[in-house]
Amino acid sequence: MRETQVRDAYDRPLRDLRISVTDRCNFRCVYCMPSEANICFMPREQLLSFEEIVRLAQQFAGLGTEKIRLTGGEPLLRKDLVQLVKMLYEIEGIKDIALTTNGVLLKRYAKDLYQAGVKRVNISLDALDDEVFTVMNGVGARSGQVLAGVDAALEAGMTVKVNMVVKKGMNASQILPMARFFKEKGIMLRYIEYMDVGSSNGWNMEDVVTNKEIRDMIHAEMPMEPADPAYFGEVASRYRYVGTDVEVGFISSVSEAFCSSCTRARLSADGQLYTCLFADKGLPLKPLLRSAASDEEIQGTLRAAWHKRDDRYSEERVSYYESGRQKKRIEMSYIGG
Repeated sequence: MRETQVRDAYDRPLRDLRISVTDRCNFRCVYCMPSEANICFMPREQLLSFEEIVRLAQQFAGLGTEKIRLTGGEPLLRKDLVQLVKMLYEIEGIKDIALTTNGVLLKRYAKDLYQAGVKRVNISLDALDDEVFTVMNGVGARSGQVLAGVDAALEAGMTVKVNMVVKKGMNASQILPMARFFKEKGIMLRYIEYMDVGSSNGWNMEDVVTNKEIRDMIHAEMPMEPADPAYFGEVASRYRYVGTDVEVGFISSVSEAFCSSCTRARLSADGQLYTCLFADKGLPLKPLLRSAASDEEIQGTLRAAWHKRDDRYSEERVSYYESGRQKKRIEMSYIGG
């Protein structure tokens, strides 16, 4: 039975669940899983089974969760992911299932994913120029491989958004070429500020190109106007190119924090619950799943965890760094984006 919407310490509802299905990835992006980082992937037996993921998702739905996003690592590396999508699609109360991917495997899976229930996909692409892109992804992947995934997703019927993380001195030269290209294709491009997720990416504020800087750069060539938010908790600030229906988004976790409207919980591939992208520890749910705990007990644990949630790291980032209170945070490749 669906209960009254659970809310946290700042009255934020629990509407979105991001499920990491694997910590493995076929890229080594400089802002997420740099090649020089000593990352050990978890043994496959530590992963939650599809049945365990679905059971948790059912309890989240009972607390008001309406949207699920599958993440990783690279989620398309999880065997039989289409089957998981079919199972999640049957959950009462879940209205939307989306996917975040680097896109290189989409050509193979897009049609089946769409038919299973994935109607929206976010595809990561940090540059069109291959010389820049290969440095960003760390494995020599070419932009054409990702663009083939974009085309496959569109052909399958999915709504596509492209995400570009901007790091000063690495791919800032691609801001305008990316804007021109995706404006012409009629696809929403979202610029994401380089964030201090985890501890292995060597984050420094000096490497951040703020989204105001990016907006000003694009607006000078291709005038934009603000678009109204689509829903409470929307991550990106959306703009529309004047005289068109094409939108561009800006995710400003560093310079314009949006903690006050964050409605997202995150489930790691091994069953840890995180209530913030910048968390340093999670709540282990696998022991509950693999004991005699009832659905009511599991839902009660989730309810209590969300009810006491008071995370607002991005709003407090400066004070953390100034006071030396920084802790080792969970890596993005483990928790999902």
